Amino acid sequence: MPTGEKSLLRFVTTGSVDDGKSTLIGRLLYETKSIFEDQYTAIEKTSKKKGLKEVELAYLLDGLAAEREQGITIDVAYRYFETEKRKFIITDSPGHVQYTKNMVTGASKADCAVILIDARNGVLTQSKRHGFLISLLQIPHLIVAVNKMDLMDYSQEVFSRVVEEYTDYSQKLDIHDIVFIPVSALKGDNVAVKSKKMPWYEGTTLLHNLEKLNVSADRNLVDFRFPVQYVLRPSADFRGFAGKIVSGTISPSEEVVALPSGKITSIKTINTYDGELTEAFAPQSVVLTLNDEIDVSRGDMIVRKKNLPLIESSLEAIICWMNDEPMTINSSFIMKHTTRSVRASVKSIVYKIDVNTLHRQPAETFSLNDIGRVELKLAAPIFFDPYKINHATGRFILIDPLTNKTVAAGMIRDASRHVEDYVPAETKEGVKQKKSPHTVWRDYHIGLAEREKQSGHKAVVLWFTGLSGSGKSTIAMKLERQLFERGYKTAMLDGDIIRHGLCSDLAFSTADRKENIRRAGETARLFFEHGNIVLCTFISPFKEDRNFVRNLFDTGRFVEIYVDCPIDECQKRDPNGLYKKARSGQIPGFTGIDSPYEAPGKPELTLDTQKCSVDKCVDVIEEFLLKRKMIAKPKK
Repeated sequence: MPTGEKSLLRFVTTGSVDDGKSTLIGRLLYETKSIFEDQYTAIEKTSKKKGLKEVELAYLLDGLAAEREQGITIDVAYRYFETEKRKFIITDSPGHVQYTKNMVTGASKADCAVILIDARNGVLTQSKRHGFLISLLQIPHLIVAVNKMDLMDYSQEVFSRVVEEYTDYSQKLDIHDIVFIPVSALKGDNVAVKSKKMPWYEGTTLLHNLEKLNVSADRNLVDFRFPVQYVLRPSADFRGFAGKIVSGTISPSEEVVALPSGKITSIKTINTYDGELTEAFAPQSVVLTLNDEIDVSRGDMIVRKKNLPLIESSLEAIICWMNDEPMTINSSFIMKHTTRSVRASVKSIVYKIDVNTLHRQPAETFSLNDIGRVELKLAAPIFFDPYKINHATGRFILIDPLTNKTVAAGMIRDASRHVEDYVPAETKEGVKQKKSPHTVWRDYHIGLAEREKQSGHKAVVLWFTGLSGSGKSTIAMKLERQLFERGYKTAMLDGDIIRHGLCSDLAFSTADRKENIRRAGETARLFFEHGNIVLCTFISPFKEDRNFVRNLFDTGRFVEIYVDCPIDECQKRDPNGLYKKARSGQIPGFTGIDSPYEAPGKPELTLDTQKCSVDKCVDVIEEFLLKRKMIAKPKK
């Protein structure tokens, strides 16, 4: 960004009906002198006609007649203002449940969300619904403005009660930066000026928080993605490709590849209206020229040769259905993804989400505002990254080809996967499972029982899961040393070691993480069948992947050990400096920072490494193995 140019923050305001969203934005516009005198005079007259004691600043935004009559927001309204420090684009989204689709549309490109909660009513269902949508859309920053504090005598107790309730709910969501501010949008308390009526509040104003938010760290500046929008050929001497850099950076001479052709070339020049650039970055609109004459058209994507997106025609996605007509399985749609349009159909509904309870429900169709996970089948592959990693290449809309109406907005989770893609050739229950072609299963020529009889102990898989830095490897190594010195047959599989060899070809996308755990589980199974106590230390953040490994073994032979440690403590330890790199944006999709960790629901053992020493944790595991008669007591 050129020196002296102000940064831009996009934020969305939402909340339940009549929580004061429009009034809050009107207050921000008024305090930052972003309205004309005649505008203020007009809403002042309207307020007097309605018998209001205060000027209703919400009328600055409620442009539709129906909105002013009902006193609610129906359509999405956009407003612009700036201060000495930053420029802002505000999206005022409706609070009514029937306008959820408007909220999703308005919030899709926001850097921050402001949820208003009426201090009189506390946390309502719709407040939770919008929190869930913000989590779903991966908006990185959330400000909860507890409004109408003037009607509750600026009570600290009322504010604290809302903070406690919403904090409890937000812990179920994938939101890591939440700030609570007590405000009165009508009176102006803590909106742009610090209120003297709430001396107990030690934080800063809403406007100050918005000015100070660091949004550059939230943008993907690693993965260069350039969807081609238009091919420019003003003369025989010039052929350029116009578009917007949706993520990453690029410089002349860098090697790139054009998709879907796969042709490799390099950047010749980066052109703008003001001249050539030595470097370009998201979200700049530029014209690229290439050093080789290769076929590139609208809808193609230019990326770095060694940093490719996923290319798939079967996807799993979370969608919000926006049409009055229910969704029908296998109906044909047009998917609009970046600058590419392809035919698509919903192959199946995996589940629907109850946004009030966050529970997953089976469903055969989606009605208006329903949200859930679906499988999509495309007529041609698209080039994408999972939405968690890259919002720009991970989102899409579905269009009805007959009416040209947008019927759904979606976020891509990953390529579509099924259990048969991972499980071995045949289970003991006789269920057919995927195998390599032209192979025949052969039983182990020395059975497990024989091996256990010779070694004098049972074979078992100890699966250590937890955040990076929680202590998994330290505990496992200490335990293995003690077992080894007593003559037990052991094997240890460590996440880092596995990725140096067996899984060195995998990155950290959801699909690659799944494959990493699949390979680790199959390797553990081989060691297990040879009579070993197998100690596996993997973050393995997803329950589904851990359950896959569990199902490879008979009941009682897989022991899930949850190494529990708060992320703050893990970051203090940070033995390999990974959290520091993740915070600086060098490691996107890092578990606990910008990728979730799904803690085990009912692990066989839980070790709290913030309270228990390594030796104590080892003793707990040994005691567990003794009770299960996996090992014998050491001889004195």
